[in-house]
Amino acid sequence: MRPVIHRSLAALLGCALLAPLAAAQTSIDAPSLTLEGARIAIDAAAAKARADGAGGAIAVVDQGGNLVALDRLDGTFAAGANISIGKARTAALFQKPTRVFEDIIRAGRTPMIALDDFTPLKGGVPIVVDGRVVGAVGVSGAKSADHDDELAIAAAEAVAARAAGGESMISSGEVTRVPGAQVASAFARGVPLIENEQFKVHASRREAPGQAEVHSGEADIIYVLEGGATFITGGRVENGRATGPDEVRGDSIAGGETHRLGRGDVLVVPAGTPHWFKEIAPGGPMLYYVVKVPLRK
Repeated sequence: MRPVIHRSLAALLGCALLAPLAAAQTSIDAPSLTLEGARIAIDAAAAKARADGAGGAIAVVDQGGNLVALDRLDGTFAAGANISIGKARTAALFQKPTRVFEDIIRAGRTPMIALDDFTPLKGGVPIVVDGRVVGAVGVSGAKSADHDDELAIAAAEAVAARAAGGESMISSGEVTRVPGAQVASAFARGVPLIENEQFKVHASRREAPGQAEVHSGEADIIYVLEGGATFITGGRVENGRATGPDEVRGDSIAGGETHRLGRGDVLVVPAGTPHWFKEIAPGGPMLYYVVKVPLRK
C-alpha cells in the first residue's frame, strides 16, 4: 500500500527534500549564534563536566553578548549562573578568551577591573565559525578555574565542528544552500542536514535493522533516495524504554502494518505512531531523507 500524502506535506517535501542540493541555512546564522548552536555548546560542556565528575553553570550568548541559553548542573553554587553569563559576555564583546584578561591583570594592569560589565576570570571563550565570532560560552563552578576554561573550550569547539562538518544546520529566515559535496558527505555518515525549531532534515543511511521507535512530539516524513527496507508501523513496541523527551525505543514491534519501501517512495509517520526498520533490502545501504516536523503547541 502506498500512502496518500497531504498537499501541505507534499509542499514541504518539495521545498525541503526535492529541490536541488536542498536549500538550507547553516546551523550558525552569521554573525549571531542560533538557539540550536547554543544547545550544542551546552550539551558538549555538560557532557564533559559529567564525565569529569564536576558541576558547572554554562551560559551561551550571541555576538552582542545577549543571553541565548543557560544551564546549571546539579550541585553547582547559585552564583555560578551570573558569573558564567559575565564570562560569556566578556568573551563575546571583547572577542577574546577571558583568560587573556585575567593574565593581563595578574601582570599588573589592574585598572582594567574598573571596566563596566567586565568579568576577567578564566572560563569565557568566543565561539568562532568561518573566522567570525558568532557568540561565546562562559562556564563557572567546575572543579577549578582551569577546568571552567576546559569546559568552555570544549563547548566552543563542538559548535565549530558541527558547523564545519555539516552535522547540524539551522534556518533563521535567510536562504543559503547546502553544497552537493556536503550533502554527499552527510549521507556517507548518516547525519543531520538541517535542524531548527520548525523542522529537521536528516540525511539518513541505514545498513541494518534498527530499534523500534515512538516519537510523541514529532511526525516523520520519509523519502527513499536509494535502496529499500521492510518498515513496520503501528502495533506495540516490545521492551520499550524512554530514551529522551517524548521518545520511546524498544527491541521490535508486535503486530503493526508492513510496508515495503523502495526508491522514490514517501511514507508519513504521524507523531505517536510506533515504527521500525525491520529489514534492509539486499544490496543496501538504504539512503533516505527524513523530515521531522514537531507538533505545534
